[in-house]
Amino acid sequence: MLIHFDYDIFQMINHLAASASVLNPLMKFLAEDAEYLFFAGVLIYWFLRTDRNRRMTFEALIAACIGLGISGLIGHFLYRDRPFAAHTVIQLIAHPANASFPSDHALGAFVIASTFWLYRWKEGILWLILGGLIALSRVWTGVHYPSDVIAGAVIGNLVALTVHGVFKHSARLRTIETTIIRLYERIEHKIWARKPHVKSSK
Repeated sequence: MLIHFDYDIFQMINHLAASASVLNPLMKFLAEDAEYLFFAGVLIYWFLRTDRNRRMTFEALIAACIGLGISGLIGHFLYRDRPFAAHTVIQLIAHPANASFPSDHALGAFVIASTFWLYRWKEGILWLILGGLIALSRVWTGVHYPSDVIAGAVIGNLVALTVHGVFKHSARLRTIETTIIRLYERIEHKIWARKPHVKSSK
């Protein structure tokens, strides 16, 4: 019953690639390349060099690694074919016929967006919206079922909340986090200190 419902919703969204084809370039970008916006966000927040931002990005990376590890285990033990491997679909992007459930793209987007939201909730809402659009695009382009992206989003959110909660309530982990960040900052300071300063000539 649920499998049929999942496929019915998939067809409704995937067929928009024909009825609303003007949006296909945007959906292809979201499905294939928008994840790099999250990588850019992690780098930008980190190099803003505030303690809060660095703790946020540190937690986001830890949560992403854990989330993708969980996804790999689920995909191995609960293997599900991609929509294009099991049905006739409108497939807009190339993709290997590997495990479909859950969606790594949705998980990765939501685990990072949720961590951003926990620290910077106004900006985090925009990141969550972007994550939702990525999830939609993966169905639109024919490479995931709706349940794949929903599961990815749920796992991403839960992992982000769990990691944040553990770090918040564990003094030992906070100490380890602080030690790693401070060690990086010492290395960063030494690198910048070695760079020659360019004097302006008049």
